[in-house]
Amino acid sequence: MKRKWARRIPFIILIAAAATFAFGGVVMLLWNAVLVSVLHVGAITLWQAMGILVLAKILFGGFRGRRHPGHHFAKHMCRKWENMTPEQREKFRDKMEQRMGHWQMRDNPSPSA
Repeated sequence: MKRKWARRIPFIILIAAAATFAFGGVVMLLWNAVLVSVLHVGAITLWQAMGILVLAKILFGGFRGRRHPGHHFAKHMCRKWENMTPEQREKFRDKMEQRMGHWQMRDNPSPSA
């Protein structure tokens, strides 16, 4: 099993590098095609585009892995909804409709929605 992963590591590194260059290239092309003419900023190089990607990741994505901020809340609300009686669900719907106007909730909400 370890030998199988050892053979895959160079391939994974190669794919990650290719993806980084591809995304950097897309950012560079979009920047140079749109922002140069619209906002009159200077054109950027591939390395600058990859730097912008890293900066965007730091500023907006962080390095937390693949966690989704609302995932735990959604799971909590689904468990709560499943444990409600039909009367409690109707009361909850009425309260939400009073607060937000016309509001609907499916009977079986999914945590990934």
